[in-house]
Amino acid sequence: MKPVVAVVGRPNVGKSTLFNKITGKRISIVEDTPGITRDRIYADAEWCGREFTLVDTGGIEPAGTDEILVQMRNQAELAIDMADVIVFMVNVNDGMTASDKDVAAMLRKCGRPVLLVCNKVDRPGEPPMEMYEFYNLGIGDPIAISSIHGMGVGDLLDEIVALLPEEDAEEEEEDVIKVAIVGKPNAGKSSLVNKILGENRVIVSNVAGTTRDAIDSTYEKDGQKYVLIDTAGMRKRGKINENVERYSVVRALSAVDRADVCLIMVDATEGITEQDTKIAGYVHEAGKASIIVVNKWDIVEKETNTMKNFKNRVKEQFNFMMYAPSMFISAKTGQRVDDLFAQIKSVLAENTKRISTGVLNDVINEAIAMVQPPSDKGKRLKIYYATQASTKPPTFILFVNNAELAHYSYIRYLENQLRAKFGFEGTPVRFIVREKKKK
Repeated sequence: MKPVVAVVGRPNVGKSTLFNKITGKRISIVEDTPGITRDRIYADAEWCGREFTLVDTGGIEPAGTDEILVQMRNQAELAIDMADVIVFMVNVNDGMTASDKDVAAMLRKCGRPVLLVCNKVDRPGEPPMEMYEFYNLGIGDPIAISSIHGMGVGDLLDEIVALLPEEDAEEEEEDVIKVAIVGKPNAGKSSLVNKILGENRVIVSNVAGTTRDAIDSTYEKDGQKYVLIDTAGMRKRGKINENVERYSVVRALSAVDRADVCLIMVDATEGITEQDTKIAGYVHEAGKASIIVVNKWDIVEKETNTMKNFKNRVKEQFNFMMYAPSMFISAKTGQRVDDLFAQIKSVLAENTKRISTGVLNDVINEAIAMVQPPSDKGKRLKIYYATQASTKPPTFILFVNNAELAHYSYIRYLENQLRAKFGFEGTPVRFIVREKKKK
């Protein structure tokens, strides 16, 4: 599990700039994945060989005295709740504000390591005298940085890495399938785990966000071992504490990262919500095998084509993961719960599938013969050959004459041709376009 580093502070102190500076350039996603491309607030980062998840908490918007205090408390408490290291950011040009003092008071009691970072120290040399005022916050020595210019960011990362918890050296059995069950509160995640295990191993509660860590349960069926990871639910968005909902996504991240297969639980009685699409977007981006599990199907009033219509809604809302199969279950009655395991094994097999280079190129060449690659200003895209680079998810490298000509719509067409030939149900497929070097 990757440790979590949260960046907290007021608006306009430079949190997002620091976030982008540390995480560097990220590959943008071709699909319109809700909550991932437009509103990314977490990303994996690496420094000196240590990986961690960085969380940008968003600023505390001034919306009135009472509301800002509630927001500030929610923001700080949630950051404290999930983070292994907290970066508390202040703006040296503004001096120490009342908001800074309030957040510092909470952070002093949290029991987690906190780094005080003074941003916007844009000149090299001795730090400005204004920085010494921040010693009054009682957090420790301020670290001077300029997030926009990158000055001092390396020293800050050294401090962060030094405070990260030691890496787990757990040896996991290779034949175990790890299954993360993700979704919003009350979708029935814990109920499903309990139904599978046949005992009340996980506390079923209506209180959202009460679980900080994912709960692992082992299970064996037909000689295959599974680890079921029950994750904390995604909270509903409140009127004033919008940051709460932003944080709640992060609770499921570590579970998704270490899972082989993700079950995205949807409440059939509520339909598909924005939270569902956000968590599904992360699963998609993480490249995991996935199944959309529609729960509480026993209490939905049925008419002709009820299931067919719901399946169409699922495909419409999760249009960035059309490949994911959907299953309709009842965790309460056990309806179709046993059938999940065959589907779990199936999508994992697709996620780890390898295609030989010869067969792959035959299919690509057939596709090129049917639909010509795009051209621009008289230059046409040439695909010399393709090879599979890796699995989990299946990732293919296309060697071409000019990468700029490889329009995403043509890549999507090639993906559809591969899916038609090889299946890949339940797994994303990735393409890396590389220019073949001239001799």
